[in-house]
Amino acid sequence: MKVIVGAAAAVIGLILVTVFSLMAVLIADGDAEATETSDGGGGLRGVPAEFRAWILRADEACTEPAMVPALLAAQLYQESKFQTSREEATSSAGAQGPAQFMPGTWATWGRDDDGNGETSPWDIGDAVMAQGRMMCSLLRQAKNSGYPGDVRALALAGYNAGWGRVEEFGGVPPRSFANGETYNYVQIILSTMSRFQGPGLLQVSGSGTGADALRKAATRMGTPYAWGGGGPSGPSTGFCDGTNGYLGGKCSASSTVGFDCSSLVQYAYWSGTKLPRTAAAQYGATSDRAVSRNDLKPGDLLFWANGGGSIYHVAIYAGDGNVLHAPRTGRSVEVAPLTSAMPERDYYGATRP
Repeated sequence: MKVIVGAAAAVIGLILVTVFSLMAVLIADGDAEATETSDGGGGLRGVPAEFRAWILRADEACTEPAMVPALLAAQLYQESKFQTSREEATSSAGAQGPAQFMPGTWATWGRDDDGNGETSPWDIGDAVMAQGRMMCSLLRQAKNSGYPGDVRALALAGYNAGWGRVEEFGGVPPRSFANGETYNYVQIILSTMSRFQGPGLLQVSGSGTGADALRKAATRMGTPYAWGGGGPSGPSTGFCDGTNGYLGGKCSASSTVGFDCSSLVQYAYWSGTKLPRTAAAQYGATSDRAVSRNDLKPGDLLFWANGGGSIYHVAIYAGDGNVLHAPRTGRSVEVAPLTSAMPERDYYGATRP
C-alpha cells in the first residue's frame, strides 16, 4: 500500500523498524544461501545507484496500487538500458533520454525535479519523475477504462503507442500493429519486472572507501553475469573466449548486459580508487595491503586461485561472513557465504584497496 493513515502508521513503523533491524544481519550456515537484507521496503535491485532513489521517489509519488518500483525499472531498462548519453539514448524516431520522451510528450510531463534550473529529458531525476507521472496517469486511465487485461499492460501500451491506440483496439494493440512493436514492448517489460524486484540493498554500516564501494556494488544485485562485460560506467555485453562465457553450448556473454567478477569490483571502487580490470591485476595492485581472514572489513577484496597459483575470481567482503560477487555465467550479482562462494581450497587471500 502507498498510504497508511494516522496513528496506525506510527505503530506499524515501529514494528517494521524492529523487523528490519533484525533482518539486517546476513546469516550463513555452512553451504546454505545467505539471506539478503531488506532495503527498507523499496523492493528494488539490479538498478544503477544514480537511478535508484529517483525510481523509489517516483513510485512513492503515485497512489495507484499497480505502480511498483520494478515496473519503472524494467521500463527504463527496455527504453534505454539506463543509458544517459545523447549518443546512446536518442532513438531513430527522436525520443530522448533514459525514459525516451518525444519532445511533444516531454512538454506535458517534464519538470525540473532535480532542481538544477533546467527541465531536461537527459537529467535522470527529471526523466524518471516524468516517466512516473505519465505511467501513474496511464495506470489510472487503464483502471477506469474497463478494457480487459492487466492495467499495467494497458498503461505500458499507452506509454509506447499513445492512449489513443489503446482506445482504438480496446486493449493492448495486437501483434499485427506496428510489426508487433507495442505488443512486444509490453510483454518484455512485464516478463523482466522480476529481475528488478527485491530483495533490495544490503544494509551497510560505517563510512569510508570500502563501505562506500560495497554500497555501490549492492545497487547492482540481480544484474546478470557476463564474461568480459562491465566496467567503470556500469554493465555491458561481454564476449566468449573459447572457454568462458558459454551457457548451454552457446555464447551467452555476447548477448548479456552485465558484469563479471572483476568488472563489478572495478565499478564499485571507481572513480575514487581506479582499480585495473582483471582479478589478477586487482590483486597485484592491492597485495601490499593484505588482510588476514580474521580482520576482514566490509569492502575488502577476496581472491581465489587455481591450486594457489593463477587468480581466477574476486569478491567484495559484505560483512558477517558473506561476500558480494558476480559468480559465473548463468548467475547474477548476489550475496553468498564466504565459505561456499567459491571452492574453499582455492581461497587465496584478501586485500584492502
